[in-house]
Amino acid sequence: MTSWTWEYEGYDPAAVRLRESLCTLGNGYFATRGALPECAADDVHYPGTYVAGCYNRLTSDVAGRSVENEDMVNVPNWLPLRFRLVGQQWLTPDTATVLDHCEVLHLSSGLLERRTRYDLGEGRALAVRQQRLVHMADPHLAALRTEFTAEGLSGVLEVEAGLDGGVTNAGVPRYGQLDGRHLTHVHTGTEAPDTVWLRCRTRTSDIRIGMASRLTADTPVSNRHEGPRTTQRVRLDLVSGRTATVDKTIALHTSRDPAISDPLYAAIDRVGAAPGFDALLEAHLTAWDQLWRRAELDVTDGEAGSILRLHLFHVLQTLSPHTADLDVGVPARGLHGEAYRGHVFWDELFVLPYLNLHFPEVSRALLRYRHRRLDQARTAARKAGRRGALYPWQSGSDGREETQQLHLNPHSGRWLPDHSHLQHHVGSAIAYNVWQYCEASGDAEFLYTKGAEMLLQIARFWADSAVYDESLERHRIRGVVGPDEYHDAYPDAKEPGLDDNAYTNVTAAWVLARTLDVLRTLPEPRRRELVERTGLDGGELEQWEDVSRTLHVPFHDDVISQFEGYGELAELDWDDYRNRHGDIRRLDRILEAEGDTVNRYQASKQADVLMLGHLFSPAELRDLFGRLGYRLDEDTWRRSVDYYLRRTSHGSTLSGLVHGWVLARARRAEAWKYCQEALQGDIADLQGGTTGEGIHLGAMAGTLDLVQRGLTGLEVREGALWLDPVPLPELSSYGFALRYRGHWGVRVRLGRGRLEIAVPSSDRDPIDVRLPDRAVCVQPGETRQLMLSD
Repeated sequence: MTSWTWEYEGYDPAAVRLRESLCTLGNGYFATRGALPECAADDVHYPGTYVAGCYNRLTSDVAGRSVENEDMVNVPNWLPLRFRLVGQQWLTPDTATVLDHCEVLHLSSGLLERRTRYDLGEGRALAVRQQRLVHMADPHLAALRTEFTAEGLSGVLEVEAGLDGGVTNAGVPRYGQLDGRHLTHVHTGTEAPDTVWLRCRTRTSDIRIGMASRLTADTPVSNRHEGPRTTQRVRLDLVSGRTATVDKTIALHTSRDPAISDPLYAAIDRVGAAPGFDALLEAHLTAWDQLWRRAELDVTDGEAGSILRLHLFHVLQTLSPHTADLDVGVPARGLHGEAYRGHVFWDELFVLPYLNLHFPEVSRALLRYRHRRLDQARTAARKAGRRGALYPWQSGSDGREETQQLHLNPHSGRWLPDHSHLQHHVGSAIAYNVWQYCEASGDAEFLYTKGAEMLLQIARFWADSAVYDESLERHRIRGVVGPDEYHDAYPDAKEPGLDDNAYTNVTAAWVLARTLDVLRTLPEPRRRELVERTGLDGGELEQWEDVSRTLHVPFHDDVISQFEGYGELAELDWDDYRNRHGDIRRLDRILEAEGDTVNRYQASKQADVLMLGHLFSPAELRDLFGRLGYRLDEDTWRRSVDYYLRRTSHGSTLSGLVHGWVLARARRAEAWKYCQEALQGDIADLQGGTTGEGIHLGAMAGTLDLVQRGLTGLEVREGALWLDPVPLPELSSYGFALRYRGHWGVRVRLGRGRLEIAVPSSDRDPIDVRLPDRAVCVQPGETRQLMLSD
């Protein structure tokens, strides 16, 4: 293991699914799990290929109900390539003796390498080396090179490569009762002696998929088509000590692609024009080199630096510059598996702040995904009896609410009602991302048009959701669910929903205040157009001003209450549950299996109140509470942090991230424990088997943002870089490059009590830097070193 490689030694069936997820290769258009090409899908292996934005909707009979779900589709498998000595069985790690096995993910080059030596008996062995890439320069191509070296034998090796259209969505055991047969009308054929093709379509969304494969070897290729599969075979004459090579190149298109007539013909044309493996690799390496320069992150600490680079690698594979050309959102589990059905949640809240300062064109595209679905969000608000826009908790192809009606508790085997669609705070996350993107990029055009329209409609929804309570002389938002998710109702309540979730109310107040600021600064022609298009009137603006200052935030015992009545819930015997169950991250499932409910207890899945300290700097948070008429001093915030630390089970990979972020400023000595949990979340599979179903993209990107903004206190506002570093001893030195407001390659480095800022000479303008105790101006071509006070 080095800072630029991720390695697995030995073959371990129990770890295969985890490795497949973490060895996924992608380019922002599609991704393929790191499965072994010779192994078909079974209880151990799960090859999967996913195209960004390719969804299909099916109805299943579950627990006596018809349940409709939309899934990101597992498209035809292009990986299959198996081998055997003529007349013997096909070789796989599960059916043959493995002498050595190693998988190496080369992060710098986006290349997956595997080396396996199979024991063939009588002192004979077959060494197999494969190099795989999903092309970063041409997003429709992928390639697999396989090298066979005989040891102590000579003979004929039969190699069979194929395309498999018989795949289903079967990668998540919890979804086993749901229909996963998304592909239909599978046809195969031969285009040339070395090229075969496969076409199919999704069953209800009618997305046409075309795939073509070219096999290259120093021997003739034969083709065969069997049902939904097409295969190509070659026979290699093995001589001991010599290496024989087979190259497989594939092209993938769908009918959602621009500038094509038919996805099958596009795939056939593309694979036919593709160069050989060496030339493909060279272009691929160049594209990755350019990506790494733009996404520069240099952390000198060993393990932390390696993990952060792995996290960055997977963010870039899911959301690359190719994403800027697509109509897609941020899939919470990347393009790495089928968990969460490939849906888009609020995870972009943790992803876009990083992208804003490196790939703003990608952030803009992801926000356009939300804007294109604004009408659907307005329809949802109307159905709920509200004005404005109600964005769904889970979004997919067209922006309707995709949250499942039921979810399975694996502990009890029961299907339970799912009320997470009441997480209306996703609208505030979208508004926050609009503002953060525009501040970082200086994209006034987006802010004054699509951004302002989204802000306005989200603010309108919050204002219309707020009900005035005369006894409190405040506005209240009732019947919602916060980020915690464990609490979706009051104990013994007949209806789901909670009142005055602190996170929801404070962020709603922020949206209202920020939208008013934007409307005041809009150029008059833009403002007039927006007012005419949305029917905005002065009475609404007065209402927004009032609600933004009077939303109720509950307190108890001198701490912020997660929601009204939280302090009246029973205390949980945490020691007892830890002693009995060990891992209690998913405390909700444990309690439900025991006939109890987490709704009765002061116990949270993840940061909720503390999320406010993640989104807003201490000064901004104090101002927000002050606008609402509350005093949030340092002691109150520290008490709130301590209170929820003792009552959180960390059932989400985002929880450790947020706690580490908050503690870096509230109580630095304990911060690293939670930062470590955020870093280890996927590589150690801390959630118990979930990483094999897809990585947690929000948590991965969040760790990058923790280094970039959390520990530096970095903000982009008022045309300046604001920095308020909080160095952690465990992360002693790190640096990164930024792109913001027309500046390219601004470098920031922290370490040994100093802050270094370098502006490239190619920049035309200086950069204003604001620290808590001073302001400096860094000129183009200048490097400034600033000493920090602890």
